[in-house]
Amino acid sequence: MLPWKRLLRPLTALLLTATVAVVPATTAQAADAPSRGWNDYSCKPSAAHPRPVVLVHGTFANSVDNWLGLAPYLKGRGYCVYSFDYGQLPGVPVFHGLGPIDKSAEQLSAFVDKVLGSTGAAETDLVGHSQGGMMPRYYLKFLGGAAKVNALVGIAPDNHGTTLNGLTQLLDYFPGAADLLSTNTPALADQVVGSPFLTKLNEGGDTVPGVTYTVLATRYDEVVTPYRSQFLSGANVNNVLVQDLCPLDLSEHAAIGLLDLIAFHEVLNALDPAHATPTTCASVFE
Repeated sequence: MLPWKRLLRPLTALLLTATVAVVPATTAQAADAPSRGWNDYSCKPSAAHPRPVVLVHGTFANSVDNWLGLAPYLKGRGYCVYSFDYGQLPGVPVFHGLGPIDKSAEQLSAFVDKVLGSTGAAETDLVGHSQGGMMPRYYLKFLGGAAKVNALVGIAPDNHGTTLNGLTQLLDYFPGAADLLSTNTPALADQVVGSPFLTKLNEGGDTVPGVTYTVLATRYDEVVTPYRSQFLSGANVNNVLVQDLCPLDLSEHAAIGLLDLIAFHEVLNALDPAHATPTTCASVFE
């Protein structure tokens, strides 16, 4: 295969996704999270873990599949854990996080209010993967979320967008391609480097006062590129490269959010820094 054809395959897949996303589907919706052991609205936060944790899935994911690893991990360590679906497109089940990101942030706002009302907690902690680690920053910055959130932990978040290893630059060579993304799958267009959404989000600084930020990135991320664009600048920020904690960690973009126990241990440290323990390769046995 010619090199240029090999490079075009991921871009073609992206455009095809934008096209088929508006086709009605009949696939069953994702299983209800309570059957998986979280989203228990009778849960009351303990003195040890006084804030409920809201998990925010990524693009093309949902409230169950994205968290089959981390949700039970946190639940088993005494946290009240919740997740929700956002960014749904009409006629598209299971695959969410595709709608306009500012509107998805409004859905997050409503869900946080629901969780706080149920638990009686004053604040929550947010943990998100990919878009789910970036989208809450809109909620914190523009929708009053900073008053209700103690910490945001982003796992492979596209805080400053992605180039898809330079492939997004090829959109200019496909007439109408950018409009196709914006119309059919707005969240994809919002996440491209330099998009109007990201420009607004990052203008005036990456962070807001009163919230602690943690970013967990992997050098093998092939979706959010370059991986260092995930890191934030500002007060109360801890940027972490998982390979600095465990050089043997080979997780890429999906794996770091789905099953990386090194990242999971570091999430625990971010949620409870007063009782943090060193994260090493041995953390997979804890």
